[in-house]
Amino acid sequence: MSVFDKLDQLKAKLDTYRPLPSAAVRNLHDDLVLRWTYHSNAIEGNTLTLMETKVVLEGVTVGGKSMREHFEAINHRDAILYVEDVIQKNEPLSEWQIRNIHQLILKNIDDENAGRYRNINVTIAGANHIPPDHTLVPERMRDFVGWHQKQAASLHPVERAAWVHAEFVGIHPFVDGNGRTSRLLMNLELMKAGFPPCVITVEQRLRYYQALDKLHATGDRADFTALIAEAVEASFAPYWHALGIRN
Repeated sequence: MSVFDKLDQLKAKLDTYRPLPSAAVRNLHDDLVLRWTYHSNAIEGNTLTLMETKVVLEGVTVGGKSMREHFEAINHRDAILYVEDVIQKNEPLSEWQIRNIHQLILKNIDDENAGRYRNINVTIAGANHIPPDHTLVPERMRDFVGWHQKQAASLHPVERAAWVHAEFVGIHPFVDGNGRTSRLLMNLELMKAGFPPCVITVEQRLRYYQALDKLHATGDRADFTALIAEAVEASFAPYWHALGIRN
C-alpha cells in the first residue's frame, strides 16, 4: 500500500464521523490555529513560545518581545481565517488570492511590500537554489497558476499540496513571507480536498529546508513529498483524540 493509499484510508475513516460535534470542531480549530501559527512563525525565526503565541492571539502583549513578532502571530491567524473563507466560497486558486494571503502576512510589518511581487533579486540564505530574476516573477506566477488550473488536478491531493508549496517557494515571488505563504497555500490544497491541514514543526526545520533545497537543486521531490505526507498523517491524530478513537 502506498503512502497516499494510507492517507486516503485515514481520510475515509475520519469522513465516517462527519459532521463532527460542534464543540469538538471549535476545540480542534483553536488548537490547530495556535500550533500552525506558532510553528510556521518559529520556522522563520519568531521567538514567541507556544504559550506566548496563545496569549498574543488572545489580545495580550508579551513583554520583551518585538511588535513585529506580535503582528506575525496575529497576521498568521488572520491569514488562516482568510484561507478558510476561500475554501468556504470554493474559489479557484488565483494570483489575487495569493497576494491577499501575503498582504495579511506582512500587514503592519512591511506594508510597502505586502501583497506586491518583489522588484529586486533575492537569495535564500544557506540554500543552493537561486530564485528567478525579479523581472521573470510575474510570468512565473502566471505559469504557476496556469499549471494549477490545468494539470495539478491529476495529482493526489497530498502530492499536489507538496508541489504547490515547492513550486511557489522556488519562485520566491515576494521579498519576505514566502515560507509562511507557501505553507498556507499547501494547506489550502489539503483542506479543499477534505484533508486536515498539516503542521510542519519547528523541530523539523532542518529536514524541511534540506528537502526543499534538494528538490530545487536536483529536481528530486521524494524527500519533500515524504515529509509532507508524514505531516499529513500526523494531522489526523488530534481528531482521533477528540473523538476518543484509538488509531
